[in-house]
Order: sequence, then C-alpha cells, then structure tokens
Amino acid sequence: MKSVAVLPGDGIGPEVTSAALDVVDKLGLQLDLRFGEIGWECWRQEGNPVPQRTWKLLEETDTCLLGAITSKPLREAEAELPAELRGTGRTFVSPVIQLRQRLSLYANIRPVIDLVDGRFDFTVIRENTEGLYAGYDFHGLDDALWNVVRDHPNAQASGPDSSSVTLRLQTRFGMDRLLRHGFEYARSHGYDRLTLVDKPNVLRHSSNHLRERLELIAGEYPEIETEILNVDAIALWLVRRPERFGVLVAENMFGDILSDLGAGVMGGLGLAPSGNIGDHGSYFEPVHGSAPGMAGQNRANPMAMVLTVAQMLDHLGLPVPGGELRAAVRAVAKRRTTVTYDMGGTSGTREVALAVAEELTADESPESPENVVDRLARLDTASVSDALDSLGVGGVLAGIAPRVPGARAAGRAFTVTYQPVDSTAEGFRNAANYLDDVPEGSFVVVDNAGDTSCTNWGSLLTKLAQRRGVRGTALHGSARDIAEIRAAGYPLFSTGATMVSGKNRVELAATGRDVVIGAVTVRPGDIVVADDNGALVVPAEHAAEVAERAERVERTESAIAEAVDAGLRLDEARRRYGYAKPWDDGGAQQSHA
Repeated sequence: MKSVAVLPGDGIGPEVTSAALDVVDKLGLQLDLRFGEIGWECWRQEGNPVPQRTWKLLEETDTCLLGAITSKPLREAEAELPAELRGTGRTFVSPVIQLRQRLSLYANIRPVIDLVDGRFDFTVIRENTEGLYAGYDFHGLDDALWNVVRDHPNAQASGPDSSSVTLRLQTRFGMDRLLRHGFEYARSHGYDRLTLVDKPNVLRHSSNHLRERLELIAGEYPEIETEILNVDAIALWLVRRPERFGVLVAENMFGDILSDLGAGVMGGLGLAPSGNIGDHGSYFEPVHGSAPGMAGQNRANPMAMVLTVAQMLDHLGLPVPGGELRAAVRAVAKRRTTVTYDMGGTSGTREVALAVAEELTADESPESPENVVDRLARLDTASVSDALDSLGVGGVLAGIAPRVPGARAAGRAFTVTYQPVDSTAEGFRNAANYLDDVPEGSFVVVDNAGDTSCTNWGSLLTKLAQRRGVRGTALHGSARDIAEIRAAGYPLFSTGATMVSGKNRVELAATGRDVVIGAVTVRPGDIVVADDNGALVVPAEHAAEVAERAERVERTESAIAEAVDAGLRLDEARRRYGYAKPWDDGGAQQSHA
C-alpha cells in the first residue's frame, strides 16, 4: 500500500482536493491517505505556514498531494499574524519553496496535453532549486556586489543604496541532475527530442556552461535528439506549433514562464497538473493558484487536480489507473457539456468531478452518461414524461414541435443563445459558427426567445450537424428548408418555420449557458429526448432514475395491453398491473417472469 500526505491548503485548494479524491474513490485503489495542514491559515494562527507536524507527516509518507497555497507580500503577511507574534522577526516563506528546498525537489514536471484533439503532447521540466529563483535577491548592495555592478551607468546614477541585484545560480551539480532527469523522462515516456531552453546569445557564460553539460550528458542518450533554443523563440513556437516539442528543460524562471504558457496552450490553468520530484521526495499540485476570492463558490475547475492525481499515480508505479483518470478527464473535456466557466460552461466543481467519476465506470455501469442517453433514446417521450411527472420534475419543451415525422433522438444538450442585432446593420452575421465546436453525440438546443420572424436553422447546418455526429436540434425559434431536412431524416424540432433569413437579424450571444423555454430550464449536459410527440429535457442528475422509471412504465403498459388482448377487462388489467404507479413495476415484472 502506498501512503500519501494530503495537504489541501487554502483558497480553492480544499474543494478541488476533495472533488478529485471523490473521483479517485471510483478506482478502488489501496492508498493510505493521511491528511495534514499547510498554508496561510497555519501562518495566521501559528506564524509558520509549514508546521513541524507537517514535516513529520511528509517524512512518514511516500509522496504528497498538495491543494493550493496562498502567499502575500511582506507587509500583508506581517499584518495577519496574531498580535503576540508581530514584530518577533518571523518571515513568511512560501511553503512550496520550503518544500522544494528542504526536500531537494529539483525537477518540476509539467505535462501539456491537447485533451480535445490530441494535437500535441509535450512536457516542460523546470529546475526548482537554483537559477534566478535561488533566493539571491538583494536591495541595497554591499561592497562585493557593488563592485560587480558599479560601472553600469544606471548604477552610478543611483548608488549602492538604491540599486538591486538578483543572481542567477547555475551549478554543475544542479544542471547535471536536471538534464539526466530530462533525458530519463524522455526515454521512459517515448519522446525522441529534448529541447534545452535558455538565452545563450545574451547570458553567454552561464548559458555556455549549461551547453557544455548538455553536450556531455547527451552522449549517454544517443537515441534522443537534442537542441538548444532561445526562450523567446520557444514562447512563439509553443503557440504556433506546440506539436513540434517533446521534452523542454529550462532553468527556474524560464521554466516557470513557459509552463504557464503551456497551460494556456492546453486550455488554461484549470487543466494543468504538475509534479515536483527529487531523489528522495516528491509532491504533486495543480498549477493554478489558491484563488481565495473564488473559495467556497463551487466554481473552480477540478480537472487540473484530477490530472495531478493521475501524474502522482504514475510516480507511485500505478500507471494504469493514472491513464484511466486522464482518459476520463479527456472524455468530459471533449464532450464540453459538463465543464466549468473557464472552459465556457456553467457546471460547478462537484458536477464536473461527478462527470469524470461517471466516465470511469461507463463500461460497467448502466448509469453511465452514454448508456443513460442510449436508454432514453429507445423510450417514448410519453413514458419519459410520465417518469418526470412521478418525480415532480417538469421537462416538456412547450411549443417545440417535430418537423421530421418519425424522427427520434436523444443526446446531451449543447445550448446556444441568440440575440437580435441592430436592424440597420449591413451584411450577414456568422451566427451559426458555434456548430464547429459542438461535440459528437450532442443535441443542440437553440434559444431565440421563441421568435419566429426569422430562421436559425436550415439545410446547410443540417448537413454539417450530421457530419459532426450531432443527434438532433431543438429550436426555440424558426427553421427553414424543411423539405431538405426531412429528406435527410434529421431530427429537427422547432417553434415555427419560415423562409425569412436570420443571418442579418440575429447574432450569437453565448454557448454553454442555461436556456429557459417556457417554464423549463435546459442546462448544458442535460439530456434532450424527442420524437413525434415533441421534445423534453431530462435533468442530468435525474437521468438514471428517469430512464429506470420510464422503462418500468413501458413494461407495465405492455403487460396491460397483453392482458386486454387476452380478454381481461381494461379496469381489471390496470388494477392488476399497478397502473396508478406504473413505475413501481410490480405486476408487470410478474407478467413477464
């Protein structure tokens, strides 16, 4: 059994940690999780952000999972100490810096993966213990430092008391172990290129020292291509051609900047994991900060923490469950129906974590998202409506009628909202470009406030939707090209139909927001079910129960029909098979036993 010190930290740290661990529970791993304290509250209460009991916990465990840590400037940190500790010489030192230095965690590993399209997959390995972040940062210079910079004209104009110096420390010991770790990582993860990131055309002597060490160590790994590139060029190419890179190794500050840039390329800090590795210790944390202003609001993206746990499992020798976690996150991110605000959605922390957890059991559980959709797709909307009624949930999208007879479909809602434009505007608006981003298997729900004076769907969008694997469209507005859509057999449901174009009358307001149709709210990720009766929405949290009850309704009604065909009176058949509560399924089960 592997032991993990869990330090939730502060800000959003505790909630993303809790959500991620709920996901991990689905894997049934034998992990010994031991919780401890670290961060801003420890500083405020004890004057020490990393208490001695936490160091002891770290010594007793195999690795550490860290939530997020709040850090503040010197004055603010001093002001938040208890009165009896102010002025006692205590200095706030970032817990992550303390962990890295005391445990000698020299390599910061930050994978950057295209979760949606798989276009790129590279890793930034940042040196953790020296470079410009080694701590040699001075304001007001002594004689030794002044003699180094005194000939600079700005220093001469300012004097030693008004000059500052930061030293970049690069040692043979530090560089060699980082480079070897980079090569070993590339070899073990199947990368064939290692890029050393520096600034050799400006930092000539220290960069040349680093180059010499690279050339020496690269000889031990002949199968891996090596190169040295300027950090500014790398920044450009990470945006333009991220698929070009494999492993990027950089000194502390350059690695810090590029890894956050990589997170942006990946889709944001809410998706970015990291690990800090040394010869005898490690800890893993999401790249995002503590975001104290967001704490407790159920808005933070838990995917970075889930991916961080996956990285930690790899390190603990559990790559299979680590891969399962990454695959589950990838599926939810690609579907984009249950994502947080930073990814264009409206779902909360817990809801996203639940979606990822459900992906882990999708192959074995009848209540997984895909299986629930398929079950609902086979059901008549009348049965689904009965099931919703039995739960006291309204779901019928009033006024939205079928335009293609016999069409039947169900899918996860991808919501779209239109708004009117200035009537004097010239030219067509590209209001339907959102369709390029609709995930396969979705059911598009378009809200034009029920306005039927112009169209929001037609034959061109139908062709594209079918190519993208979209399951249907429910339109709170009007469609056109009905004959072509019927010929294509596409499930279209709308409030009205008219030939008047909407291209210069409406524009896209938003995607991924709640849509209200009549008295019913459609949220991204809810399940839309539609047939000749019309369209309705099943809230995601009720989907499994609604499917179960609707299936029981249909079994009960089938049993009643069979009994009547056999000569039983209708009222007797209804009593026998529990028509008053058909979702209980008692008599129907007996009939078909």
